Amino acid sequence: MMKSDFVIALTQLAAERNLPKEIVISAIEAALASAYRKDTIASGQNISVKLDPGSGDVTVQILKTVVDEVTDPETEILLGDAKQIQRGAALGDVISTSSIPHSAGRIAAQTAKQVVMQRLREAERDLVYQEFIERVGEVFPVTVQRVEPRHVVVDMARGEAVLPHSEQMSSERYRQGQKFKVLLRSVERTPRGTELIVSRSDKDLLRRLFEMEVPEIYNGAVDMVAIAREAGSRSKVAVRARQDGVDPVGSCVGLRGVRIQNIVNELQGEKIDILEWNKDIARFIANALNPAQVMRVELDPVTNTAIAVVPDRQLSLAIGKEGQNARLAAKLTGWSVDIMNSTDAEAAALERARIAAEIAALEAAEKARREAEETDPAEEQAVEEQALSDEDSLLVAADSSDDQEELVEETTEETETAEIVEEDTTPERSPEEVAAEEAAIMAELQREEEELQAQLEAEEREREAEQEAMSAEATSLRNLPEDIWTIPTVPGQAEPSGIRFAEDIDGLRGGVTARRTRRNASEQSTQTPAAAARGGRRRGRGRPGRRRR
Repeated sequence: MMKSDFVIALTQLAAERNLPKEIVISAIEAALASAYRKDTIASGQNISVKLDPGSGDVTVQILKTVVDEVTDPETEILLGDAKQIQRGAALGDVISTSSIPHSAGRIAAQTAKQVVMQRLREAERDLVYQEFIERVGEVFPVTVQRVEPRHVVVDMARGEAVLPHSEQMSSERYRQGQKFKVLLRSVERTPRGTELIVSRSDKDLLRRLFEMEVPEIYNGAVDMVAIAREAGSRSKVAVRARQDGVDPVGSCVGLRGVRIQNIVNELQGEKIDILEWNKDIARFIANALNPAQVMRVELDPVTNTAIAVVPDRQLSLAIGKEGQNARLAAKLTGWSVDIMNSTDAEAAALERARIAAEIAALEAAEKARREAEETDPAEEQAVEEQALSDEDSLLVAADSSDDQEELVEETTEETETAEIVEEDTTPERSPEEVAAEEAAIMAELQREEEELQAQLEAEEREREAEQEAMSAEATSLRNLPEDIWTIPTVPGQAEPSGIRFAEDIDGLRGGVTARRTRRNASEQSTQTPAAAARGGRRRGRGRPGRRRR
């Protein structure tokens, strides 16, 4: 009955730990051997324990090493004695010499329990490492076990995994019991055991989700060429068809957007743009800037820079919120993308054309100058060759006829005589004549300079006179003579009348209050004493300080 219970307990332990039965048995054997070594009977000896999984029988044996000379009788045995126990024993072999009863004390049993638990934990760690090391990059469904300040611990099929803060989506808020899918990023051995690192922000997670939702991608009919992702906000996916008749974008979207909607829901509402890849880089960049419409794309392969020209009204749409659309397009294509509106692009094109024209003109001028420099030596050489050819022809003619030679000699003598005569007839100038001629030239230049200076001064005076005339015409009205305002005399009028300003007329000085005061004074001067008295009594009936309306 006890043996049957032992087998049941062994099977249950293996099932709870999710370990093979052989590993559990090996751990129990190692634990029992450690317990027997601490027992007083087998203290200091090499103990081997064998456990029969069917019957539950435990066999404890003492092992010794075969040597020529025994130094430790507890662990060594002579060769002759070993051969008596086991035929064919040789030096260095480990043989079983005897067996001991498998009864252990309380302390040994407690030690065996601790060793069993430790060995089982180590076996679990090794088993988890061996299982997940080959599954890095796969997607696993997990459940949040606990949320800590720096990371989130999730429960996987065979253990716990860590979701670091750097691998989390910025738009997600995690709570205990929440379920989602993660990408296994790495598997590491640590002193605390095997550590599994998972990710929610890796772009490979998006790739694996597409493979799970889109059969065309899984079987290879549609290929995902490039992915650019900002986790939790927006992603761009470039796809192409490897099979004729397959719409790559439509396959990823699905009927009424069912496929792409499942992926968006899994990523907590992250926006995903699906576009078609093109081997033409300009066209690919234009597709990557969707939903903006691109007019044209200018490429610079040297700097790996592209300039996308969009309509003026779509400039903000092409750039995106905080430059997100342009940034994702640059990550997707691998090019540095600059976005310009059509107005600025035309102005920049005109400026580049002007600079190119100037550079071409300078290069043409430089080329013409070099050609001129190269042509002059050639012409000189041609003249020299022509002179040499003429001289050779004269020599040939002289050799052919002696009479002609004499004639040439006479002609040469006459020419030399004429040159000598001409040289003699040309008078030599003295240094005084040369100095006088130079002085005359300098005087002529001085006179021309003075005439030019006088002409400039005359033009300056004319310009000043014109400015004075213009300033005289712009004279202020107050500086005009008084008679300009005089009105011609009317026939029958004694003296002419003139226009006067308000401040010059006594009746208008002081405004309305002054005129009213002067009018009251004139009325009082014309009233009789009785009327003045009545007016004073009427004014005295009212309240002091208040005027009657």
